Amino acid sequence: MTTALALVALAPAALAPAASAGAKEAGITARGITPFDVEIEGQRVHGREAGPKAGPPVLLLHGAAFDSGTWEQLGTLAVLAGAGFRAVAVDLPGFGGSKGARSDPEHFLEKLLPALHLERPVIVSPSMSGSFSFPFLLAHPERVAGFVPVAPVGAALYAERLRKSPVPALVVWGERDSVFPISQARPLADAFVDARVLVLPGARHPAYLDQPDLFHKELVDFAKRVSKRAAAPGR
Repeated sequence: MTTALALVALAPAALAPAASAGAKEAGITARGITPFDVEIEGQRVHGREAGPKAGPPVLLLHGAAFDSGTWEQLGTLAVLAGAGFRAVAVDLPGFGGSKGARSDPEHFLEKLLPALHLERPVIVSPSMSGSFSFPFLLAHPERVAGFVPVAPVGAALYAERLRKSPVPALVVWGERDSVFPISQARPLADAFVDARVLVLPGARHPAYLDQPDLFHKELVDFAKRVSKRAAAPGR
């Protein structure tokens, strides 16, 4: 609840994403981004995706002030698609096109991934969505190729519970985050065997909005590395 209140307090114009320069250079438009609805336990969950169906999957969650449309407007879906990934963004239950859906956050991803035929995705998890991603990561590390938490809810709690998780992680934080202190970034990274902290200079809590080009570059580089590892024989 703290996250939602803090983000809603920001001016709506300040939270509106704008397509990154890299996205514009790639000729990003709404074309090639496909909306979808999937039924999970009788409830409709909305989302959108881009990129080749056979591409390594990247699942984009969102914070309390946003929905899957944020990743389209920012250009993230198309940047990932242009790099050969199957990029999937969902509206979490209670948000956006999934406003009427209700689900237990601790078990939602267990049902979502098979419904979308997502095997070992890289999971991008900003802010509020940590309540959905952390339980799944803790229970099913073998089903995640990589984890990109962006100042997530539950960082301090799960930094203790993960205990050297084998999932590669890129821990992202905004330098000027006033919602969750940047001091939480390093302890969270230390919970993983393979992790790096990325501080986005001058960025607020939704750090990808303030530094989209740097965020996209680091995300693509990370996703390429861990997806290649996940596809290796014996993995």
